[in-house]
Amino acid sequence: MNNLLQITYWTIGGFEGKKPIRQALEDAKACGFDGLELAFGAGVLNTDTAEASCQQIREDARRLGMTLGTLISGNYWGCPLSSADPAQRKTAVDFTRQYIQVAHWLGVKTILVIPGAVDVAWDPSVPVTPYQTVWDNATASLKELLPFAAKHGVTLALENVWNKFLVGPMEFKLFIDQFASPHIGCYFDVGNCVINGYPQHWIEILGHRIAAVHVKNFKRDDCAGVLHGFGDDLLQGDVDFGAVRAALAKINYTGPITAEMLPFSRLPDLVLPDLDLARDTAAKMKQIFAA
Repeated sequence: MNNLLQITYWTIGGFEGKKPIRQALEDAKACGFDGLELAFGAGVLNTDTAEASCQQIREDARRLGMTLGTLISGNYWGCPLSSADPAQRKTAVDFTRQYIQVAHWLGVKTILVIPGAVDVAWDPSVPVTPYQTVWDNATASLKELLPFAAKHGVTLALENVWNKFLVGPMEFKLFIDQFASPHIGCYFDVGNCVINGYPQHWIEILGHRIAAVHVKNFKRDDCAGVLHGFGDDLLQGDVDFGAVRAALAKINYTGPITAEMLPFSRLPDLVLPDLDLARDTAAKMKQIFAA
C-alpha cells in the first residue's frame, strides 16, 4: 500500500486549536508523517478564517512537503444536521457551507461530517432524537448541501461514530447510496466499529464508498467497553490490522489513512498535544501500512 499517512491536528495541537498551523505542520513532519488533518470550527481555523489565511496555510504545507489530505470538525455533536429543531438544523447547514468553503480554499478534497445523532452518550443535556427523524433530517440537510459541495469539488465523508445511527455497514451503505452522488461517501473509522463489529467486514461492504480512513485501536473489555477502550498504543487492542490492510487493498483504496489518536484510556487526565504519542504512532503506522 502506498497511501498518504497523516495524523489529526488534535493529537499534534490539542482540542482547543491554539497551536499555529505552521508549527503543527512542522511537528507532524518531524514525527514522520506525510500530511496533517486540520481541524475546523475552533481555534486558529474557524468560520472567520479568510481565504488569504487558507492560501498561506496551503503554501506553508507545500514548502514543507506536507499534504493536507482531509479536514475534520467536532462541532456536529453540539449542532447536528439531524436536529429536530429547524433553527439548529439551519445553523448546522450554514456551518457546513463555511466548512466546505474553507476546505476548497485549503485545497482539501474530503471533509469529515457527522450525519446526525440519536443521542450524545457523554452529554445528557442533548435530547434524544428518534432514529427515523435523524434519518429524514440528515438526508434533507445533506441533499441541501451536496450541490455546494459538488461546485467546490469537496466530498462529504460521513463518519461512523458512537451516535446510535448507521450502526452497521449495510444501513450505512443504504444511506449513502440514496444520494447517488460521487460527492458523498464514508469516512471510515477502524476503531469506532470494534465495539459491535469488525472493521474488515465494513470495508468489504462499503467498498468504493470509503473516501477516507481513520485508524486507532480499541479494547473490547468485558464484551463491550467504554471510551476508555481507546488506548494510546496503535498496536494494542482488538483491531486486526492485517485483515484491515488486506481489506483496503482488496477494494483498491488509495486515499489517506489518518491516525486519530485520542487516548481516552487516560481520562480524566487526557492531555493533548502529545508529540511522543505522535512519534510512536507514526512508526507503527509505517509498520502496518508501508508499501
